[in-house]
Amino acid sequence: MSVLAGPDTEVLRAAITWAQQSIDVILVTVARTWGSAPRPVGSLAAISINGQIAGSVSGGCIEDDLVMKICHTGKTITSPETVSYGVTTEEAREFGLPCGGRLVLVLEKLTGTETTRHILEQIANRRQIVRQLCLKTGTVTLLPVQPDTQPLHWDEQKIEKLFGPVWRLLIIGAGQLSQYVAQIALTLDYQVIVCDPRQEYLSSWQIPGIQLESQMPDDAVTALANDKYSAVIALTHDPKLDDMALMTALDSEAFYVGALGSRRTNNSRRKRLTTLGISETGIARLHGPIGLPIGSHTPPEIAVAIMAELTAERHGVQLTSKNHAP
Repeated sequence: MSVLAGPDTEVLRAAITWAQQSIDVILVTVARTWGSAPRPVGSLAAISINGQIAGSVSGGCIEDDLVMKICHTGKTITSPETVSYGVTTEEAREFGLPCGGRLVLVLEKLTGTETTRHILEQIANRRQIVRQLCLKTGTVTLLPVQPDTQPLHWDEQKIEKLFGPVWRLLIIGAGQLSQYVAQIALTLDYQVIVCDPRQEYLSSWQIPGIQLESQMPDDAVTALANDKYSAVIALTHDPKLDDMALMTALDSEAFYVGALGSRRTNNSRRKRLTTLGISETGIARLHGPIGLPIGSHTPPEIAVAIMAELTAERHGVQLTSKNHAP
């Protein structure tokens, strides 16, 4: 089985690997953005003193400039510092920042790997943790998450970044549509798991980088996709399998639960789930028909519609009412 790591995990792993080889590593964090910045606040990259890079803080041009500053100017970063890009129109044009985009980066030299390893352990255990960097001393402190913790906080004294579990998508069913959904989800940095107890479907799976499971769908939801960083979509067209997954998922903390089928099919599904003891609150959480109404008909188009709706839900975007055909 192959399990993908999220962007932060990949950056931290690379930083540890380089540090173990006695290679100096600079961590770069997007602290603030204005306009249409290419990467959001909190984006992370690691740059080794010999020019290797993991992660991204822009579309590529800024990374090239950072490598030049870090590796080829002879300047040594000993304490945290900030660097701004896109302050002028000329600079924005030079670095490919769109629509007046601007960003501020915090650069720091990685000292030791113990705290970084602990962050990776927390992520692997699907827990959150805050990494606080003192901008005056370079001291790194790990803090527990509080109710008002933001993904990133930056001021003159410190920068605090929230690290948490990789976003996970559990797909029930290994059919053709699932393969298109999985491909798109991978590009959106999801860890994708496909569950199908029907061996004839699972054995024909062709998309690499996916964790495959043959257990029953309800067991898969309980074991793999029951927290608020997880989404569950049922795509088998087999009510016995789909309903098993949905019963468990609708009673979990999964941020998105959806099922394939027409409005009529999903109305029947809701009635079945109600008779099986699912509450009105749980039923209301079900996205069915699944996906945004973009006129999709082919499997690739339906996959786009599904992942678009899932993305909106993940980011808390309120969508207008959906006008699906019955």
